[in-house]
Amino acid sequence: MQRVDVVIPCYNYAHFLQECVESVLSQAGVDVRVLILDDCSPDNTPDVGKALASRDNRVTYRRHAANKGHIATYNEGIEWADGDLFLLLSADDYLLPGALSRSSELMRNHPNVGFTFGNALVAEPDGIIKRVDPLGDNSVPSMQVLSGPQFIRMSGARNLVPTPTAVVRTTLQKQVGGYHKELPHAGDMEMWLRLASHAGVGYINEDQAVYRRHASNMSLQYYGQSILPDLQQRNQAFDILFRQGADSLRRDEKLRRFLARDLGKEALRLAGMAFNNFDVATAEAIQRFALEISPEVRNSLPWIKLVCKQTIGPKYWCALNSIGRRVSG
Repeated sequence: MQRVDVVIPCYNYAHFLQECVESVLSQAGVDVRVLILDDCSPDNTPDVGKALASRDNRVTYRRHAANKGHIATYNEGIEWADGDLFLLLSADDYLLPGALSRSSELMRNHPNVGFTFGNALVAEPDGIIKRVDPLGDNSVPSMQVLSGPQFIRMSGARNLVPTPTAVVRTTLQKQVGGYHKELPHAGDMEMWLRLASHAGVGYINEDQAVYRRHASNMSLQYYGQSILPDLQQRNQAFDILFRQGADSLRRDEKLRRFLARDLGKEALRLAGMAFNNFDVATAEAIQRFALEISPEVRNSLPWIKLVCKQTIGPKYWCALNSIGRRVSG
């Protein structure tokens, strides 16, 4: 059996930790090892972590003397791993049965694959379960292998991978290195792109993990002044990719323009969201960012739509929108 080293970063998630760890230990068909990294949690994480480690010798509990933040914690986990495969699993998420065996099987059968990902379920605070299907295509087979460039184009300016489903070949993870501290919000996206620049990517069309949405991790539908910094980090992730990715990717100017254009269109979508929330200044700042990174977006439909909104003004646009919704309803 292949060994999968699972690092579980934990900060203030003692009430979720046991379910998370047990979901890993119960995985069949693989040899698992777990490292709980407690980033100086103020709750009773030490009690839960130590109890889990005392009950199963596959579990190690380690506590930071001071809070280091999630990027440093992730990179500590990467240094610890030495199994065949590697997974970072937040303590508030958990795996579904068979997740690791499916990833292991795909990577054993396809040595060119650097990491796998799959579908995830999102557990909402009200108890509703929603599915995240990254490829959004029911015709996709249960397992599929994408080339690195295929995956990068498919991802574009968004993070395509549900993080708790991402199982990485440890040798490749060590080769490409850890997460960048200057990308606290876009670090996952940059990592998947970096890995894909060196190897193929496996997709598993099965529910692999559950991502728990709750008050401490919920992002609001509109997040105001955080939008532009988030977009800037995504652009920075692309810059890092073309500096540090595989040699063949660094020379691909066509791909670089594609990613810039896709990010520009995503920026305009978010600018429209800001405008709808009467945050005209933020909308204009994001619009300028979109034009700066990709002048081509001036000819796009999102640009034309935003300019129409700006011409009409937020008050009348919202009134027209409201009438349109009532008519269509």
